[in-house]
Amino acid sequence: MRIKYRNSIEELNRAVFSSDGNKAIGPFNTDTTLIYKTLKTNVGSAYNKHTGMFTAPVAGIYYFSFFYHAGGAHPVTVSLIKNNELIVMAHDHSTSHDGADNGGNAVLLQLQQRDQVYLRLGANTNVWGNNVVTTFSGFLLRQLIEGCNFNLN
Repeated sequence: MRIKYRNSIEELNRAVFSSDGNKAIGPFNTDTTLIYKTLKTNVGSAYNKHTGMFTAPVAGIYYFSFFYHAGGAHPVTVSLIKNNELIVMAHDHSTSHDGADNGGNAVLLQLQQRDQVYLRLGANTNVWGNNVVTTFSGFLLRQLIEGCNFNLN
């Protein structure tokens, strides 16, 4: 299978973002979208700091990663969601002898234009939204020409 893509600096750099929080987030009694208001980078303005949603500006292969820090006495569940579908998650159980937990995950996704990707904090869990330890980042690796399908499996 031959993959068609555009390979210019302009196309590759259209969607790059990195964001972080700045306070304790949660616990909430329902699953809640994590909203990162501090943006370190948002080339292409694809990440919305008011909704927490990344909206793909073009079809392509994207890389996403997230990391969290939380108190060890509380459970943590952070999920990466694409169009309301669970893609990957990171989870940690609470323990009485654990002072803090760190976790994260990463994924490559094929997105269509206007697909949405966001992080969801699980019900009754929390993270510390410090500006350097709980982060969400993503970028476009390759733009795909309309009608081209690339199987990541």
